[in-house]
Formats: sequence, C-alpha cells, structure tokens
Amino acid sequence: MPLPQLHVHRHDHADRTLITLAGEIDLATAPLVRVALAACAHEGIRTVDVDLTAVTFCDAFGLNVFLAAFQQSAHARRVLQLHYPPPVMVRVIAITGSGFLLHEPHAVRPPRNEVGAATSGGPARVSAEPAAPPDLGRR
Repeated sequence: MPLPQLHVHRHDHADRTLITLAGEIDLATAPLVRVALAACAHEGIRTVDVDLTAVTFCDAFGLNVFLAAFQQSAHARRVLQLHYPPPVMVRVIAITGSGFLLHEPHAVRPPRNEVGAATSGGPARVSAEPAAPPDLGRR
C-alpha cells in the first residue's frame, strides 16, 4: 500500500501567503502542514490563505493542526483562512463547530459529475448545524 502524500506549495506576496495543499492530511502528513503554518507565523506573515481544493482526505490530526494554527493566529492578531475544502471536510468542520476556519463559511467547491464537470454554477453550501438523521421508516 503506498504511503499517503501531501504536497505543500507556498506563494508569498508581501505580508500575505497562499499555501496550496494537495493530497491527504493525516497522522503522517499533518506535521508538514504544521511546519508550513508555523514558518509563516515565524516570518511575520499577517494573513495565511490555505487552498484545500486538491485535498483528498483530512482526518482529525489535520483538523487539529488548523485549529491550533487558527488559535495562535488569532492570539497574535494574524489571519488564517481555509478555502475550498472538499465536501467531506466541510462536513467534519460543521459537525465540530469549526466553521470559523473557513474563509466563506460553509462554502465548498461545486460537486463534480462523473465526467468531471461542475454540476452547479456556484459554490454549494452546507449548514453549520449537523443534519438530522434521515427517517428510516421508524414507527
């Protein structure tokens, strides 16, 4: 079984940075994200935008890195914003009450159909409240 991979790309512009992540964020790769975010803080970057468009998986270890970095950023009056997380990650963020991490709360990239084309004209929205379980015919 191949090891999960995460590619981290950083593009600086003055006191703002765009970090683009591609791959899986989990126990093995979360330290890469932590290091990238810590480097921005150490270098005095005031705003960090994290593009999650190409993230295919993010577990609790990844979410924890983002939460810790957000807390440190807020304490130092810096900004950390997550952009375009995959739908499953938005659901975890919503369930954990961590919607404040998202640049545009609850916005996700449009779902793709089998051919890879976007299925709607704008971003999908997910409620901050966990959805009620479906009624499975209980009487």
